[in-house]
Amino acid sequence: MQSSTPKLAVRRWWAIMPIVFITYSLAYLDRANYGFAAAAGINQDLGISKGLSSLIGALFFLGYFFFQIPGAIYAERRSVKKLVFWSLILWGGCATLTGMVSNIPSLMAIRFVLGVVEAAVMPAMLVFIANWFTKSERSRANTFLILGNPVTVLWMSVVSGYLVNSFGWRHMFIAEGLPAVVWAVIWWFIVKDKPAQVNWLSDQEKNDLDATLRAEQAAIKPVKNYREAFKSPAVIKLCAQYFCWSIGVYGFVLWLPSILKSGSTLGMVETGWLSAVPYLAATIAMLLASWASDKLQARKAFVWPFLLIGAVAFAGSYLLGSTNFWASYTLLVIAGAAMYAPYGPFFAIVPELLPKNVAGGAMALINSMGALGSFVGSYFVGYLNGATGSPAASYVFMSVALLLAVWFTLAVKPQGAISSGVAVRS
Repeated sequence: MQSSTPKLAVRRWWAIMPIVFITYSLAYLDRANYGFAAAAGINQDLGISKGLSSLIGALFFLGYFFFQIPGAIYAERRSVKKLVFWSLILWGGCATLTGMVSNIPSLMAIRFVLGVVEAAVMPAMLVFIANWFTKSERSRANTFLILGNPVTVLWMSVVSGYLVNSFGWRHMFIAEGLPAVVWAVIWWFIVKDKPAQVNWLSDQEKNDLDATLRAEQAAIKPVKNYREAFKSPAVIKLCAQYFCWSIGVYGFVLWLPSILKSGSTLGMVETGWLSAVPYLAATIAMLLASWASDKLQARKAFVWPFLLIGAVAFAGSYLLGSTNFWASYTLLVIAGAAMYAPYGPFFAIVPELLPKNVAGGAMALINSMGALGSFVGSYFVGYLNGATGSPAASYVFMSVALLLAVWFTLAVKPQGAISSGVAVRS
């Protein structure tokens, strides 16, 4: 049995991870490119004020907030495959339609609907990963999922810069929305919900994986329903932690191009290249943190120190002000990498605390609070930038949010949400 494990592990990684990565990458592409449209003149073309621009940019996360848990429950009880298939088609269509809008109400509606149809993707993919990967692999598997975030923004920053510079923001939205629809067709034909449904694993490999996953579940105290899971202290604290963390992340992601553009005399292409660098650093940091977290089977110790570094880097950017662009930019690169590094370990915590019947819903609840934090971060960072004419106040806001995230992470007790004997090692 042990001799088949390495072969099984290799086969699963190569078969599942590219699918997971591409799917989340396309989701992230269509939510993050609004920042480039804002820097490239969508406000002037549609007559959008700076305050309203912040609200429109953030509306995505409001839709994203409301539909997390229903999506997770459907994925857990029915099918990840069907849910993500329809989500891909609908969000690709919404993203493409953004390039055709002619007035503010239609833009606001599309941004909200885009959030609704993408809401189920993250919890569904976390459920999908939990079906295929064991506890000792989950931090790395989660990281390959969430790498779709920084890697996408890495290449999107460059490509969007060129598209906006050559064709304008409308063509950028259209060109970057269509791939999701194409991928939906591919997804439908290559994805199976569970290992038992595929023909590229032997019966022995399926049995070995099933036995390992069942043994892990047996070590966790049963939880009757979502209500009991949602009331657990650890889940409540993780919700608060992810709310604060997401303020920093999405304030950064959505408004980095505008921050760089306003702080320098660079054009859109150069701004695109500079916007890409923090995500290259983030990719490296995520891979290293997830590998170490799985190796040591420790989670919290690979979450809060990185968030503390991010908070200090934002504070440093604030103290430098606008007089030293390159030093401030270097600190933004550090902040970006530090905010992304802990994602894999963080999302490995919940499946180690709660049984499979409620873990997906709990992750959706936590992710929905992250969406609410993303709304707050993207709205207030954009608002502060416009109201003050400088990113300085935004740096303070994001720094404080990350410090609160550090505190909530440390407040999660090692024993976990339920008295189950399953520890979250710090």
